[in-house]
Amino acid sequence: MKIDFHIHAKLSKKTDFSMEHFNTILDEALTHGLDAIILTEHFNTHRFDEVYGTLDRHLPCNGHYYEREGFRIFTGMEVDVAEGGHILISGVKDALLDVRRSLEGHTSPDRFIALEELFNLCQPAGLMVIGGHPFRSSNHLYHVAPQLLRRFDAFDLNGKDLHEIGIQENIAKVLTLGEQHDVPVVAGSDAHQMFQVGCVWNELPGSYETVAEIREAIRAGKCTRHIAPSLHLQVRAANAVKKLLKKKVEVVASLHEQV
Repeated sequence: MKIDFHIHAKLSKKTDFSMEHFNTILDEALTHGLDAIILTEHFNTHRFDEVYGTLDRHLPCNGHYYEREGFRIFTGMEVDVAEGGHILISGVKDALLDVRRSLEGHTSPDRFIALEELFNLCQPAGLMVIGGHPFRSSNHLYHVAPQLLRRFDAFDLNGKDLHEIGIQENIAKVLTLGEQHDVPVVAGSDAHQMFQVGCVWNELPGSYETVAEIREAIRAGKCTRHIAPSLHLQVRAANAVKKLLKKKVEVVASLHEQV
């Protein structure tokens, strides 16, 4: 199975969810030979409930993943914590949405949940917890207490950070962090639109029906990370197009307000 552990459904937190936009991401994933993604939209995105609500109306779901013509979309989300980091959690859809409801009072920066409290919500529910882009300057995780770092199921080797920090430098930092705390490292594109999809991916032997099975395979050392030769070009293109699309969305929203 070829899978990306960090993909968004929306262009940005402020935009509405569009199935048309998400389908372009899924189509691109198929073009790059992926079999699955974990959907990690921000937990405090505008109208978070519309993301999974819309998917429920368009795609079949078995409780672990949505399916689109054989392609699997495992359920997850990205959560901000008080320490400043971003956490990727995934697993059984009902358990995931239960955690999201518990976070309703923690969606603003002054009220983000503490990392330890998030672990205490997620781990009894059987959810996989990945430390997102641990060395990103604006949202890093490497500084938190070692006993908390050891609780992660994996750290995120992030496509955007590989571009901005440098491939070899970021790989060295994240792998060293993983080795220090006995935590595996997996790759995530952090794509918000199609151009960044496929810049990194993971390969696991066989096929998996649940995130729990995927987590076991990661822990067993069966996950192989891949970085596309075109990573820098893809991320640059994605950044440029994202700026243009966000400007277009803002203009349209402004026009609607004037009507």
